[in-house]
Amino acid sequence: MNHRSTLLLLAAALAGCAATPDAFRVEPPRPVAELRQEALAATPPAPRGDERPSDLVELVALDPTIHLDIRYATKRNFLGAPVYTQARAFLQRPAAEAAVRAHHALAAQGYGLLIHDGYRPWYVTKMFWDATPPDKHEFVADPAEGSKHNRGCAVDLTLYDLKTGKAVEMPSLYDEMSTRAYADYAGGTERQRELRDLLRKTMEAEGFTVYPQEWWHFDYRDWQSYAVQNLRFEDLGPAMTH
Repeated sequence: MNHRSTLLLLAAALAGCAATPDAFRVEPPRPVAELRQEALAATPPAPRGDERPSDLVELVALDPTIHLDIRYATKRNFLGAPVYTQARAFLQRPAAEAAVRAHHALAAQGYGLLIHDGYRPWYVTKMFWDATPPDKHEFVADPAEGSKHNRGCAVDLTLYDLKTGKAVEMPSLYDEMSTRAYADYAGGTERQRELRDLLRKTMEAEGFTVYPQEWWHFDYRDWQSYAVQNLRFEDLGPAMTH
């Protein structure tokens, strides 16, 4: 191989690396700020009246070794703009305690939980629905019904390596709206599938169920017992300091 060919191959490799995205993107039909204003003015579904009292707890308050990567507080999400003003993760107490047990179980195999999202105010669910193309609505919740995230009983998460502190590689990006995100997707590397299945097995052992279209999304078994909520993180008390 001559010098010029080597340089061309190197340039192609570098271009490929530069083009690798760190977040899936959609093109919202209107500016995110406009979608937020509309969502904040809208009314969430009314409660049935027989729901359990809410007891949202911050995951890192139960175990600070759980890692956070709250993409919706940054531009590294499918909208390309922050939708949260604080990088925090909450769940209803039974779900939060179950997630902590899963985190502890994973430690024996060298991994921990890295949380992308937990409780989500209803107005954000409406923003996601309005921003997402109709042909990809299977990846977002219908605000007319409210989501399990709105009830504090759904969590988006992955694994991190205890030795390096880095997130592991999975068959798809977080929030990727493609078949690679499916919980039973047969592609990717064998190691990626092993880690995805380890996460699923560990979460299922603690009462969670994976969402079939998203390997990272797990619903807690008692989600129907809680009402849809629209509280912002600021309304849930001061953020923890480390």
